[in-house]
Amino acid sequence: MRGSHLFFVGSEMSLHRSISIAALAVLAGGVPVQAQSDEPAVRRAREMVALISGGTEAALKAYVDSAFGGRMGEMPFDAHWGFLMSTRASTGGFEWIEGRAEAPGAAVAAVKSRLTGNVAGLMVRVEPTPPNRILGLGTRPAPAWAPVEKLAVASDPELARSLQGFVEKLARADAFSGAVLLAKDGRVLYQGAFGLANRDFDAANTVDTKFNLGSMNKMFTSVAIAQLAEAGKLRLDDPLSKYVPDFPNPEAAAKIKIEHLLTHTSGLGSYFNEEFSRSSRARFRTVDQMLELAKNETLAFEPGTRWSYSNTGMLVLGKVIEVASGQDYFDYIREHLYAPAGMTRSDSYELDRVNPNLAVGYQKEFGADGAVSYRNNLYMHVIRGGPAGGGYSTVGDLLAFAKALTAGKLVGRQYVDLLTTPKPELNSPSYGYGFGVDTETGIVGHSGGFPGISSNLDIFTKSGYVAVVMSNYGGGSQPVVEQIRALVKARVGSPTASGGR
Repeated sequence: MRGSHLFFVGSEMSLHRSISIAALAVLAGGVPVQAQSDEPAVRRAREMVALISGGTEAALKAYVDSAFGGRMGEMPFDAHWGFLMSTRASTGGFEWIEGRAEAPGAAVAAVKSRLTGNVAGLMVRVEPTPPNRILGLGTRPAPAWAPVEKLAVASDPELARSLQGFVEKLARADAFSGAVLLAKDGRVLYQGAFGLANRDFDAANTVDTKFNLGSMNKMFTSVAIAQLAEAGKLRLDDPLSKYVPDFPNPEAAAKIKIEHLLTHTSGLGSYFNEEFSRSSRARFRTVDQMLELAKNETLAFEPGTRWSYSNTGMLVLGKVIEVASGQDYFDYIREHLYAPAGMTRSDSYELDRVNPNLAVGYQKEFGADGAVSYRNNLYMHVIRGGPAGGGYSTVGDLLAFAKALTAGKLVGRQYVDLLTTPKPELNSPSYGYGFGVDTETGIVGHSGGFPGISSNLDIFTKSGYVAVVMSNYGGGSQPVVEQIRALVKARVGSPTASGGR
């Protein structure tokens, strides 16, 4: 069966010959495409929109042969077919709005989802000379110049109804499976669950279903470090060598500071490497066992000079927690974070044991005729989550975490601010200590993604809203997350935003 990839951001694609307008009608399965005198990248974007919206397998094969090159041209056809079909399945296809050149050889198109009516961006990068083969293709939120319908949300009940209708529409199209929660000032405005937690047994998701967090565990690890700093058991500017003297070697450990690990500026990479891929997942249950995967890592850059997302960095912080606290990492998190926050349905469960109400992750796959099948991710991810990710939680527990954090129940206000503000002085302008930060919107939180895993926590610090979206479909949370952000923005900007509940 064919694999499904949600997008190819920054991948390489190219072209051998121009496509005639008549040929495009065939490629798009009869979808009409008007002649354009656009920039080459804009023209290619229009062609891809036609394919995504109505192209057949034969049409895509012809287009790939003629229009894709570089590393994208070398990719297996199954990957391209998976991208096209998964994008179509999640959007219902696109309606073209407008395309604009952003840089030489690059363009972004504003396109509207036929399923939701929402506007998104389709990025295309092409060769600088004819035939201008495609060198990059991907999706992103709507460009700032796109004509986006202005939402009007006059009250919190209206906000909840609008969100419910949006998620139900996605669920009916099988574009979302999971649970959603939206709260204001700690009070739940809306929560709902959709789809199946386990397709083998036709078991439905509920609001109490435990979903895989992906990288969201990084927030918990970072809060634990802040607790230890507040208790005087470590300093954020301590060198790693004080706690782990020889990781990944003595020289590197002396350069790396705790704050570098917290901000992804340590120069370390990811322990999900070839050894992990070749190994039995059952080998890696403790922090020390996980660290064995990273023992041969080298620094990609001098600590503090660049930002590069690092699973290994967060894993090492788990070891720092064990050394500074004298406790096993998992015990520490249960006692000092889950318990005080009231998170009774969260843990890094060992998946070869009995764990009630855990959702299985699924990735859609598409056959030659477009038929959908589902592959679970049980043999793809870790057997037990850890400091860098892979634990489980519920929408209710993540709301409890957000409430406890912002109320100062986990760490004092000084450390809450340290966690949730960017660190440009460390070359981390949009990431704090274990939290993503958007200074414009005031949203702090974290997401987690993997095949069959798509979760997100948004804490709206300026308005008191908290949004949790957890999906057991790869990429499933993103449309809901973006819609909630748009709805909250509309609500906060409403003339009656201070009342009208």
